[in-house]
Amino acid sequence: MLALKRIALFTISLSISAALAQPPADRRPAGGGIYPEYEPDDNTGFVAIFDGKTLTGWDGDPTFWRVENGEIIGETTPEKVVKVNNFLIWRGSKVKDFELKVEFKLSGTNSGIQYRSVELPDVGKWVLKGYQADMDINNGYTGNLHEERGRKPGHVVLARRGEVTRISDGPKYKVLATIGDNKMLRGVVNVSGWNQYHIIGRGPVMIQILNGQLISATIDEDTKNFVPEGLVGFQMHVGPPFKVEYRNILYRKL
Repeated sequence: MLALKRIALFTISLSISAALAQPPADRRPAGGGIYPEYEPDDNTGFVAIFDGKTLTGWDGDPTFWRVENGEIIGETTPEKVVKVNNFLIWRGSKVKDFELKVEFKLSGTNSGIQYRSVELPDVGKWVLKGYQADMDINNGYTGNLHEERGRKPGHVVLARRGEVTRISDGPKYKVLATIGDNKMLRGVVNVSGWNQYHIIGRGPVMIQILNGQLISATIDEDTKNFVPEGLVGFQMHVGPPFKVEYRNILYRKL
């Protein structure tokens, strides 16, 4: 009799374990729970700032920039050499609190999306300094939150790919959190194809999303160097001949 009871208890235990092992049919509560019904991001509230046909509203060196097949193309050749980093600048507005979505494809060297930036006419025409969503063909810097001609001589990385940082007076740079391993996040980048940067700036907080993956962010509380408003531009970088393409450029004022 005791043996039968043990068998019965063992059978019940197996049944309970099997039931617990089955995943729920729908992990999201069907309304009324703590989780709302999340929807994928869309382009509500965004406006196109590139018409796909001309460089109307944009200002840059025509030696390097043109429109072709619905894309803004920046290209250098052995005959057309960049002597100093310069930019194709959007003249439609300065950006303060904003979102920007830009698709890009890079075939060589380096480029970047400049934002909240200021012009340096003493350095050269179409030269900018400020925050930048970086990209490079070797995929070593793509995803970084960079600062062109920033608070250190030359350039400085404000947040590496995979980091959330805070910059305070000094300036002092602190890592608040990690998003993921820098090298592993290289896999987010489509090196030979199209990618999308989604950039959000609200007050001192700047967030960079690459192909749907949060890739870097910083809180800039350096009162001497923080810039709350400025220009958007695409970088034409010094170096060997290369080509960079931009399309589907969408802006939303916050």
